Amino acid sequence: MLKLTLEAIETIDAIARHGSFAGASERLHKVPSTISYAVSKLEDQLGLALFIRNGPRVTLTPAGQEMLKEGRWLLAAAQQLESRMRQIATGFESELRLMHDSLIPTHAFNQDICAFEDLHCGTRLRISSEALTGTWEALREGRADIVVAAGEGPAGGGYKAVAVGSLAFAFCVTATHPLAKLQRPLTRSDLLEHTAVVVGDGARSLNDRTVGLLSGQRRITVPSMQAKIACQAAGLGHGFVPRACVRVELETGILVELQVEEPRPDETFWLAWRPEHMGEALKWWRHRLDRPLLPGILPY
Repeated sequence: MLKLTLEAIETIDAIARHGSFAGASERLHKVPSTISYAVSKLEDQLGLALFIRNGPRVTLTPAGQEMLKEGRWLLAAAQQLESRMRQIATGFESELRLMHDSLIPTHAFNQDICAFEDLHCGTRLRISSEALTGTWEALREGRADIVVAAGEGPAGGGYKAVAVGSLAFAFCVTATHPLAKLQRPLTRSDLLEHTAVVVGDGARSLNDRTVGLLSGQRRITVPSMQAKIACQAAGLGHGFVPRACVRVELETGILVELQVEEPRPDETFWLAWRPEHMGEALKWWRHRLDRPLLPGILPY
């Protein structure tokens, strides 16, 4: 009989993610003593240590790291099997993963989430966000079932997509920034003399996407558009930001909009999904979000 079970792998995974038996017990809704006993019993059965204990904190041994690296694939496969079985039996997936571009606030989907919960279909909803190409990559790699992504999708197809809106961008700096004193449309040379603030692309395997950034440009890379706007409002750099997101800053003079010789085109947003294995939950979200999403959900 196999000593490693999916329940055991799930326990080890929870401990590794939370760094302690106590943290794993909250995640798995079990008392810490039960978690500790299960780990000790598994280590005895395997004849090797999976964790290094240092008081309440624990870290994986090399053997534990290897077990968890492969074990997470097994957990993912089991979850997919469970979802397919449930979908065959009821038509609804066990889980629906919606990912949106980080430019869109999650609360923009609140009414949609409430309407979905009112279905009482039993499908767990998991919502996350990524920046730029990271959203498309999650769809391509199967980490998301449906996405609201910015820009054109990656080559290779395998998905369907419909446009659901666009955002206009403005080049902004503080009123005291040197570029604000030039009183003319800004050239490439002007921009290269000063630091740009950019949002880091969330892609892991696809090529990073950079928008409005010149080759050789000094830059500060931040994790989100909110952080980018805050940096530019603090005078740390320049860049294009959605005009709808900085309406207040422009009205109050915190930021000023400047003309540039090479403006940034409007950003198109796409609702995209993979058509195979479409369960009822995915169909519901596909029809629900096939509408103009932008503007109207910004600023944050």
